[in-house]
Amino acid sequence: MSIASRNCPCNAPFRIANVTDTRYGMARFCSSFWLIWVLLLTSCGGSDADSNALSEVALVPPISAEQQRLEDFFTATWEEDLVRYPASASYLGVIDRQDQWNDVTESFQLASLAITRQRLDFLNGIDTSQLSDDRLLSYRLYRLDLERTLAGAPFRHHRYVIHQFRGPHTSAVSLLINVHAINSVQDAEAYIARLNNLPLYFDGVVEQIQIRADKGLFLVDWMIPKIIESASNVLLGVPFDAGDEPSVIWADFKDKLDQLALAPAEMNRLREDARSALLNAVRPAYQKLIAAVRSQQDRAMSEDGVWRFSDGEAFYANRLNVFTTTRLTAAEIHQAGLDNVARLHGEMRTVMAELGEEGDLTTFLTRVRNDPALRFPNTEEGRSTYLDAARASIDDMAERLPAYFGVLPRAELVVKRVEAYRERSAGKAFYQRPPSDESRPGIYYANLYDMNSMPKTDLEALAFHEGLPGHHLQLAIAAELSHVPDFQRHTRFTAFSEGWGLYSEYLAKEMGFYQDPYSNFGRLSMELWRAARLVVDTGLHHKQWTREQAVAYLVANTPNAVYDCQRAIERYIAMPGQATAYMIGKLRIVELREMARQALGARFDIRAFHDVVLGSGAVPLDQLEVHVQRLVQDVLATESSADS
Repeated sequence: MSIASRNCPCNAPFRIANVTDTRYGMARFCSSFWLIWVLLLTSCGGSDADSNALSEVALVPPISAEQQRLEDFFTATWEEDLVRYPASASYLGVIDRQDQWNDVTESFQLASLAITRQRLDFLNGIDTSQLSDDRLLSYRLYRLDLERTLAGAPFRHHRYVIHQFRGPHTSAVSLLINVHAINSVQDAEAYIARLNNLPLYFDGVVEQIQIRADKGLFLVDWMIPKIIESASNVLLGVPFDAGDEPSVIWADFKDKLDQLALAPAEMNRLREDARSALLNAVRPAYQKLIAAVRSQQDRAMSEDGVWRFSDGEAFYANRLNVFTTTRLTAAEIHQAGLDNVARLHGEMRTVMAELGEEGDLTTFLTRVRNDPALRFPNTEEGRSTYLDAARASIDDMAERLPAYFGVLPRAELVVKRVEAYRERSAGKAFYQRPPSDESRPGIYYANLYDMNSMPKTDLEALAFHEGLPGHHLQLAIAAELSHVPDFQRHTRFTAFSEGWGLYSEYLAKEMGFYQDPYSNFGRLSMELWRAARLVVDTGLHHKQWTREQAVAYLVANTPNAVYDCQRAIERYIAMPGQATAYMIGKLRIVELREMARQALGARFDIRAFHDVVLGSGAVPLDQLEVHVQRLVQDVLATESSADS
């Protein structure tokens, strides 16, 4: 039987929630992965009872004693980490210690490294020949994470503990607002306790800032005012000042508390306790953090790249390895960027011809950058219109997904604007994944601070990248996997996840989107942006470019607004190597898809390919190649068996 002709046994349409409430819920289109379905189809020679027995044996293989030992290890270490990292556990829907923050002190980090070495020693004692294929993969992923941690340990202070793009000054508020629900008095008391415990958390952050300063690993000078501004914004409003508007945390707490049906005395007690925590714990904690950052102003460096650090070259090589999951050098990545920028410029010229545009590409890029007709108004009405359009694009995409994916997530998706307190420092767009228990939706955040940086041309591609079929589809499916250990559902490999996001933009073209040539041009612009990242990231951190040089390259080679280019370069400076993962990952996914398509011909099934890519959670790119090769082998073997 041809895989291309198979039908899913669970052919019911999935649910799309009411668009007016900005949520998009999806039920699983098919409960099993395609390989299991092929197995069931090829075992239909006997009775139904025989078929069921065979499928049960296939689905539940016996577990060796060694594999059970590994399973127990996965369970024990996962539970240990949930206790050791209570804030991270909150994001996963675990509320046992939701009054606590993660410990970032040096003593805790040294203890964590010791635990990492102990866990690696344990894995070294596992007889991998006794593991199933699935658990061998889990073993390799867990081991790789430990090895990466130890390989990066010599450079752990080279990484900024705080920068203008993200850090504890914004993540603490984001956790409280977006993660810490208040469904009971106990939840409210835990929220207040978390506020009171903030100074302990920030003391650890200040310690890490000082350790880096003692080693000469200072922030870049221009970062400091931006960090201080974002942190100071948290202390604006009631009860921190006498204004009319509530502070962001106070507004969040009151709004959530108001949803509870409490006696007036209880309500007043909780409000007063929260007010006291804000004034006596949160404010001094932020003031101490701001002072620690400000103290670096006179010693901060003006050079932007990490080459300025001692061992900066080795640190950057480590970052590239971590983010791309390859051994590509900075020079190779730089050249790949130049090559793909040239390729995409050529594709853009084709779109220019479709639009009847004459002249050179540079002139057209400038016109697109400055054309007000391609922007939403920089008003609240314009921002609302943008969000509505993004939701509509995601809604349209959701209807077409079953033709391209056999497995879809249950978790809902919400489209939100980045909160005002962090919008000036936050990225253009980002995604927050849901927990495995689906107690919260996935969130696509759009930064609408400056509407000139969010053109109409990019809207579709951005929504597909962050929402469907991008991050929400990939990460929600991973969180819902039932056949893998808990850690594997939440493992992160940036080249895989961001490569998938960029691939999703590309896939949407094949699915029939971007009918407007300007929208297709926007898609190409988004991919061009990721190609240019390869050039500027390596330019900054390897070739010793200045921030101004990097900004100039983006302005000259992309249609993005100057402000957008400036913020992007500042992000790449703060997070060296991260931006290279997108294009490297996307190119590899496309390569592997074409390899499978050529090998299988008419037997190639795009749904089967996507389900295999997403079916084990995030993996390194070399492991993804193994999965795709196995797909090809299994389809060919199934075809051969059917013919015989």
